[in-house]
Parts: sequence; structure tokens; C-alpha cells
Amino acid sequence: MERQLRKGYTTGTCAAAAAKAAARRLLGGSGEQVSRIPTRTGTVACLPAVLLEETEEKVRFGVRKDAGDDPDVTDGALICASVRRTGGEWEPSWYEDSAHPGIYIEGGRGVGRVTRPGLSCPVGKAAINPVPREMIWEAVEEVRRELGREEELLVTVEIPDGELLAEKTFNPKLGIEGGISVLGTTGIVEPMSEAALLATIQLEIHMKAVEGVPYLAVTPGNYGETFLREQMGISLEQGVKCSNFVKDTMVMLAEEGYRESLFAGHAGKLIKAAGGVENTHSRWGDRRMEILWDCARAVCPEELRE
Repeated sequence: MERQLRKGYTTGTCAAAAAKAAARRLLGGSGEQVSRIPTRTGTVACLPAVLLEETEEKVRFGVRKDAGDDPDVTDGALICASVRRTGGEWEPSWYEDSAHPGIYIEGGRGVGRVTRPGLSCPVGKAAINPVPREMIWEAVEEVRRELGREEELLVTVEIPDGELLAEKTFNPKLGIEGGISVLGTTGIVEPMSEAALLATIQLEIHMKAVEGVPYLAVTPGNYGETFLREQMGISLEQGVKCSNFVKDTMVMLAEEGYRESLFAGHAGKLIKAAGGVENTHSRWGDRRMEILWDCARAVCPEELRE
């Protein structure tokens, strides 16, 4: 019987848990160090939070990320949040929301900074995506409401190993500098998620379309990237890796207004795509020899076909 893969929690959920614990401690609440964070799936995450720093004006907690059985590069990373009183201070780089006045969010050490348009975060601001921001606002607002406090607070999210971890992600290609992104749309990490990879491909295509890149090359992997660079002088600044998702990528290109593309890759992948195989992973059927044989028969003299 196949073992069911274990789900985990996103960096956004961990950041919200750390922020909630820090806000509670700062505002004089209980010393409880397990944060309960509602996720967008309807479940509640109960995450241990560790006190890292405490002064009269600032408290910092950390939550160790558990990505479940997903091979996430941030699995085991310490996700931190400090909360301090602003004293009326305000900076344009801070996130704010009219639904939660007086609660601001900023990125600190190890959280990337957006440098290119097309992402869900504005240029110049920390790469903390919309759902994690909402979860942080809601968590801190809940604490203020429970304790009857109205202080203006700044939540600073930090990931101490973020800059090193970012080298193993798509962030440098997406123009996110200095660290990783605080991500999550549901609060839950689905193990081995193909949807996450497709979302990354779609985002990269969208960003290039926003930047006005007129023509994109597409390649499944390293063979195609090397060929494009060495034989045609084309870098993937003008293209995108599609992995096995050939049809999905072509649909994404069309949705962004592209009407043609150069597809380059290993011969085996090209043969599958030529034969109409929409996903070139071997588990969906390896028809390379059959497709190649059909192509050969189509051009071979009739007397040599048998």
C-alpha cells in the first residue's frame, strides 16, 4: 500500500505564527508559545514559536518550517518575525491595509526585494505575497482585539538563511534580490505539487510579457538551454524552461499574447512534442519510437516501407 504523503506549512503560515506570538508577548499577553493560525483550507495550524529577542519596544519569535514530504528548499528553515511599536513612524516600503489600520509589514534579512514588474508584490517592496500578508495582518489584529490594544505595530519578517536559500530558487531569474519570497496561497504545502511548478512557469512568462519581451524561446531543460545559448546566441532572458509541460506552456504563451515561439530541446522531447504528446514525462507514455517510425514511413519510398 502506497504511503500517503505528509503535507506541510508555507513560509507565509510560519511568518504569521511568529508574528502572532511576538505581538502577543509585546502587548502583554500570555506567554503561550504555540500559535494557532487559520489556513485558507479551513484547517488550523498549531505551530511552536521560539522567543529569540525581547526588549520593551520589540519582540522577535521564530518558527521552524516543516514542509512535510515536499522537497522544498526552505524545509527546516527558521522563519522569524519581530513586532515593535512604530511610535507614529511610517516608511513607504512598508505594506499597509485599510482593513487593518496601524499594522504594517516589512521584510528584513533574508527576505527578497522585488526589482522587476509583473509580480504580485510592487517593485521596491519585500517579496511577501498577498495571502501571507493577509494572514499576518489577521493574526496580529486578532491579538490586538483580544487584548484591547490599539498601538501601531510594525511586523518585520526575517529568514536568516534566506539569501543562501534563494540561490536554489527561481528568485534570481524573477528579479527578486537579497533573499527568498514569503509564499503561500492556502497556507498548506502540498507535497510534490506540479501546480506549484506550473504557477512558476506562468509567472515567468507573465513577467516577460509585462516587460515587453517580444519573442520567447521555450526549452524543457538543460540540453535545450545549452543549444540555444551556444548555437544560436539566445539566453533564457528571452525564454523560459517548461519542464515536461509543453502544452500548458504553449497555452500560457497564447494567453499572454504570444503567437509564435522557438522550441528547442533534446531529440526525445522534440519527437514526443511533434507527435502531439502534451506532457513529455515518461509516465504519460513513451511513444518516441512509434512517432519516429511513423515520420520515417511518411517520407520513405513505398518500396522500402516494409
